[in-house]
Amino acid sequence: MAESKDTTALFKKFVSLLETIYGHFNASRNSFESTSNSKIARDLCYSDSQFSRLINNTASEGEFKRAVHNVERLRVERKIEAGAQEKTGATVRSRYPYIIGLAFIVLGLILGFVIENLINKPAQENTESAISRYDMLKWSFENKYIQPYVKLRELPEDCNYPCYKYQGKWKLKKEYKIPFFRERNGFHWVAKDATMYARCMDERNEGGQLFEGYEYQLHEIWYDKREFPIDSFLVANSQNRVRDSYNNANLANDKNFVKVASVHTFFRNEFTIDSSLVYRSGKVIGRDIEFLKDDAYGDLGLTQKFIQEVKDEINLIANNRLEDFSKPIACQPAEVPDVDFNLIEQGDELQFKCQFTTGRFLVDYEKSFVLDDQYINNYCR
Repeated sequence: MAESKDTTALFKKFVSLLETIYGHFNASRNSFESTSNSKIARDLCYSDSQFSRLINNTASEGEFKRAVHNVERLRVERKIEAGAQEKTGATVRSRYPYIIGLAFIVLGLILGFVIENLINKPAQENTESAISRYDMLKWSFENKYIQPYVKLRELPEDCNYPCYKYQGKWKLKKEYKIPFFRERNGFHWVAKDATMYARCMDERNEGGQLFEGYEYQLHEIWYDKREFPIDSFLVANSQNRVRDSYNNANLANDKNFVKVASVHTFFRNEFTIDSSLVYRSGKVIGRDIEFLKDDAYGDLGLTQKFIQEVKDEINLIANNRLEDFSKPIACQPAEVPDVDFNLIEQGDELQFKCQFTTGRFLVDYEKSFVLDDQYINNYCR
């Protein structure tokens, strides 16, 4: 890769920032005096190959920009750790404003990095970046110094703060499928997995009725070689509801279907608690597509011309930023897991009935979240 003036400057900044953490950089060996490159890669949530491109100055300008943000995030994290160690003998109350202030600075850096990493990315071959993006979101909520949740001791005296029991990690209960509309029939959208971190929005609502969820979603795009139209997968005489047999099918076991891509999405939810109901709104913040490598198609009998045609169609999806799917979600409210919010516990569910906009079609789907790791499991008294 030919070096540009911009990448050279970014490389120097990247190395300079790393030197503030790991000591002197040996340019002849492309290494630091106190820590191995593999350890630094782990600290930055990179694979060895990704970090190698950066430290050998062969990465792209975009990669360097994201890496600089990543190192700045790590520097703030180390400052938090150092500050916590220096104040070991201090009370929790005396440390609280300092740690929380830095916590939200870091959360902003992390979410900014995640969004920049996801938004407007073109479709690409299979990479290792998706794992690091999810790890960044996980780190911002599971780091022991940065937990942006409302704590039990911060609740009002009467404990009337419904969102406190909704805080924590939620998981997608069950995958769902949606046939979606393109210039040609045959494309199917499969929701495989989702992890959402939910926190009370105490900065916007003093009564505890609002909480937000930062969600990483993993979807797959499958192609039906028969190119059956969308209504083939809908309940007869229904314009919107997919058949149970289709939703429960394992496409990997059907020779007519070929997985062509994975889709990584960063989504921000807002939830409003109103007595017995929870209302959900939200929108895609960033999304990118990664193709399977050609050799993953194996012995399916597909010609290179056919594979390229499918890729071209998906590239059109990527180029218009999946505009059909980026509209705000349309969901009916879910019933609360328990009318007494103090009794909500790990394993409880929120079940939303929603509609997916795809071209001229509105397709019904059901998305259920399960509370997988509740932040406050004690009863407020």
